[in-house]
Amino acid sequence: MAYHLKSATTSSFADRSHEDTSHRVRAIVDEIRQDGSAAVRRFSERFDSWTPESFRLDAATIDRLIRSLPTQVIDDIVFVQGQVRNFAQAQRDSMQDVEVETLPGVTLGHRHIPIDAVGAYIPGGRYPLTASAHMTIVTAKVAGVPRVVACTPPIRGQIPAATIAAMHLAGADEIHVLGGVQAVASMAVGTEDMDPVNLIAGPGNAYVAEAKRQLFGEVGIDLFAGPTEILIVADDTANPFTVAVDLLSQAEHGPDSPAVLVTTSESLGREVMELVEKVLPGMSTEDFAAPAWRDHGQVIVCEDLDEAWQVADSLAFEHVQVFTAEPRDALERMSNNGALFLGEETCVSYGDKVIGTNHVLPTLGASRYTGGLWVGKYLKTATYQQITDTVSSADLGRVCGRAARVELFEGHARSGDVRAWRYGGESFDWIDQVLDREVSV
Repeated sequence: MAYHLKSATTSSFADRSHEDTSHRVRAIVDEIRQDGSAAVRRFSERFDSWTPESFRLDAATIDRLIRSLPTQVIDDIVFVQGQVRNFAQAQRDSMQDVEVETLPGVTLGHRHIPIDAVGAYIPGGRYPLTASAHMTIVTAKVAGVPRVVACTPPIRGQIPAATIAAMHLAGADEIHVLGGVQAVASMAVGTEDMDPVNLIAGPGNAYVAEAKRQLFGEVGIDLFAGPTEILIVADDTANPFTVAVDLLSQAEHGPDSPAVLVTTSESLGREVMELVEKVLPGMSTEDFAAPAWRDHGQVIVCEDLDEAWQVADSLAFEHVQVFTAEPRDALERMSNNGALFLGEETCVSYGDKVIGTNHVLPTLGASRYTGGLWVGKYLKTATYQQITDTVSSADLGRVCGRAARVELFEGHARSGDVRAWRYGGESFDWIDQVLDREVSV
């Protein structure tokens, strides 16, 4: 039976949806609907002390910012975007259009159609998150989205040059230095300075997440995002130092980021806990990672791996690292996770920064019903149908009429009747009455 060496208070999605945040976000969105660009400028000045002549960067400014960066920074951005692009392209290639003849002359099909316009939000309050540009913009462009609008906030009153470079190299069609709710609302509802988009993707703080939640339906969104999560499943073959470091790698995202170890080895669990306390003081992000581990960290000891898989799957975490003798067993034993990282040679940080899979993933238990952002999120799968055989049309018309009347849908039934009458020679009283009435007129 599983037991805790270290426990934490967990929070539900509802617990994190604070009423005050909701009211404040709604007020901002309503004001931007009413006053447009003027309201956007007021909120940008209030929250970011940022009121440039134009929030949208021109080509000359983008070029200047890119040239200000070290060559190595640009080379690394290009390399990482290449990895993201390659995997996104492989995903896109796996999605085939379908066309099949189901009955003589009856053709059914579907097409994967790119969304017309997408908004990419690239956070920047705590860190310049260049990787989010790769994940949201590159993937959209591989999907074939013709217009990608990208927004990122200033950082301490400055334009984040590396983030702008990443956005530009990823293929953004418009780049706006604009953050927070005002950016999300601008992309969703449109202003005098920005045409609206159809879907918004990208992570952000609680206010950005709440803005996306409120605007969902008016526009599509990628995910309802919560704090970053990491779970490590480990047996006695795992290296405790690696486990400790990797847990803290995600705890540094913020003080509410859960970091959980599920292990079959109590001795490993205790050693990891000791090492976490030794590693923390040397981290420049200790002010985030320490409270995250203190308040949301857990170490759960299980009797065997069967129980460990069950516990891990019940938690349905965003990131799951598997440090066991046979890590690929997780592919069969787990179904609730945003992404799996198999073996100690890889880690969540690789997924976040360099390896090529998408790091926009489900949190707060959402992996029970959805995966993360991928190229398919930017595509609409739309069906079509065509009948070129009159015999098939008549046959389907007869069945349609009977099936629709079982459900008391007379209008549907009559659409089927017309085909059975035109192409199959059937007679219907209601048709005779209508046509006779038309003739008499």
